[in-house]
Amino acid sequence: MEAGLSNWQKVCFVPTKADTMVSLFRRWLKKYADDKVDWGTNIYGTLTPIPPREQLMDRYWTHVVNCSSCTEAYKRLNALQIFLQVMSIALVAIMAAAKHMAISSVARYTLAVAAILCFVGSKWLSHFIYKNFHFQDYNHSFK
Repeated sequence: MEAGLSNWQKVCFVPTKADTMVSLFRRWLKKYADDKVDWGTNIYGTLTPIPPREQLMDRYWTHVVNCSSCTEAYKRLNALQIFLQVMSIALVAIMAAAKHMAISSVARYTLAVAAILCFVGSKWLSHFIYKNFHFQDYNHSFK
């Protein structure tokens, strides 16, 4: 305190790389706040309510929109999800239309299995996209 705010480097010894951020913060504080901090003594009213976890940990608006790689991956995975849904519906439609035609039961079962796999794949992909590009809850106590 006797040295003053502008002479903090003469009083404090910060020799390691771990102290670099402290030095940079003090330099920033001097440049933009003239070494003065308003610690909130003039705050009136109440704080804003805490937003829900999904809004706090939203990846889409905080990262994916601004990252070209993630945006491209997001678009391609969504296109794949839609393709799988369309294929699932198309295979069921083919199976229904072919019911009256002469196709073997093996071909009918193959179409049914393919339709189910497309549907399950689209549901799994939907969960994957949401978890990786929108929101994944994180609890430090479980990691």
